[in-house]
Amino acid sequence: MSLVQRSGRAAVLVATFAALALLSCHRPCGTGQWYGTASYYTPPYEPSACYGFEEQSGMFAAASETYLWEGGSACGKSYRVRCMSGTNDGVDVPCKDGQTVTVRIVDMCPANSCQATIDLSNEAFAQIADPKEGIINIYFEEYVQN
Repeated sequence: MSLVQRSGRAAVLVATFAALALLSCHRPCGTGQWYGTASYYTPPYEPSACYGFEEQSGMFAAASETYLWEGGSACGKSYRVRCMSGTNDGVDVPCKDGQTVTVRIVDMCPANSCQATIDLSNEAFAQIADPKEGIINIYFEEYVQN
């Protein structure tokens, strides 16, 4: 094997390990950008940890106590979420091609029962994926409206 072939293989291995590390990252992988998982929850949506019994409208989510909650500082933050792939064999094509949804954090998903990084309202989940999938791999970033 020539030196060029060995260098090429080494570069491929380094790139592969870097990609795997990035995909497994639940904490910030860049400035306000993450990879993780999303599940969904169904009504009733209140009381919520952020707003009590105040009814919330629109697209919203609960932050994982383990990854995003940060003692309640996640309340009111918005995230743009994109489905990357399914996590099981629930459906053949779990993601809605290229769709994103912007959600606002209104609740906390407790560490002992939360199965994902972010728990979307069922309406928000249905915007980006087939609910039959249950849990999806996602890319999401903090969204600040100007």
